[in-house]
Amino acid sequence: MTIKIGDNLPEGSFKIWNGDGMEVVTQSDYFANKKVAVFGLPGAFTPTCSAAHLPGYVVKSDELAAKGIDAVACLSVNDAFVMSAWKNASNAESITMLADGDGSFCTALGLEQVIPSMGIRSQRFSMVVDNGQVTHLNIEAPGKFDVSDVDTLLGQL
Repeated sequence: MTIKIGDNLPEGSFKIWNGDGMEVVTQSDYFANKKVAVFGLPGAFTPTCSAAHLPGYVVKSDELAAKGIDAVACLSVNDAFVMSAWKNASNAESITMLADGDGSFCTALGLEQVIPSMGIRSQRFSMVVDNGQVTHLNIEAPGKFDVSDVDTLLGQL
């Protein structure tokens, strides 16, 4: 079942490589007592993700903060090392890279997809999570990039 507005996030955890070591963060700890803009995408270093999706959130993270967002997070089915390298290559210091290495969290959200050449990946989406509860949700149609961009999310806040 796909997550929807009003639902609480399912339990799960992410890995974050912070340069000094691997950090495992539970969703309940990460999303507690803050409002987070989360965008999910199929993969680090892939064309639309690198050319448009991530850069939009990097450039407009201050605008999100001005609208009450405490943190911006990128969720992808990649390992934490790849997510960290992508963050560094993209000058994305303002974004927390949440690595869902095996796709279990995306699957728990009901937002997984199988791409034949890549395996299980995240669907492209954006959402706002307020203290663990989904308040805004935009899920892309397969192969599209129309509603999960930063401008759409900013317009909803």
